[in-house]
Amino acid sequence: MPGTSVSCSQGKTTMSNIDPETTALLLIGYQRDYFDADGILYGVVEEQLRSSNTLVNTLSLIDAYKGTGMTMVRTPLVFSEDYSELENPIGILKTIRDVEAFRDGTTGAETIDAISAYGDRIQEVRGKLGFNAFAHTDLEEMLRERNVDTVIIAGCVTSICINATALHAFEAGFNVTILSDCTSSRTTVEQEFFCDTVFPLFARVRTCGEVIAEAPTG
Repeated sequence: MPGTSVSCSQGKTTMSNIDPETTALLLIGYQRDYFDADGILYGVVEEQLRSSNTLVNTLSLIDAYKGTGMTMVRTPLVFSEDYSELENPIGILKTIRDVEAFRDGTTGAETIDAISAYGDRIQEVRGKLGFNAFAHTDLEEMLRERNVDTVIIAGCVTSICINATALHAFEAGFNVTILSDCTSSRTTVEQEFFCDTVFPLFARVRTCGEVIAEAPTG
């Protein structure tokens, strides 16, 4: 809940690198079908949600920066009732259609209460129909209008939506930070592989504690 004290180990930094005025926090996949125990795809990330305290850490980060000028955005994945946006889908998108996850008008497509409780402080950008939060949305335009040059990414699934969004952000010229303990993958092995091997090729991998340590005080 907003204003609730939640645990997140503090990291150590040698200098402040975050300017909230030019930084955006991108919240990806914080929807009931992933995060609720009865969500259709909860089992996909259940192990990682428990082991990494993804939501607890994310709320701690939001609370640390909600009083600053940092842009905060949620980018829900929502499909129409007949999934007409998905033509001959394969892989996870086929699974999503087959199990009827993230369907408009269903509880599973809703943003979880812990995030929606922040109201307009976290702006919603709709239109996401696949892995990349920038595709089919006005996200990049919004960030450019606000002179954002750095994005911090949190959410799930690490190997899919987080990876695709981070790559797009990097190629679009943004500085990219991915939070290792605010993201969840399908398995711990997969999470560690992406955070240790893949993401460092184009992004900074940090903990929420390290980022919180740079938040303005007073």
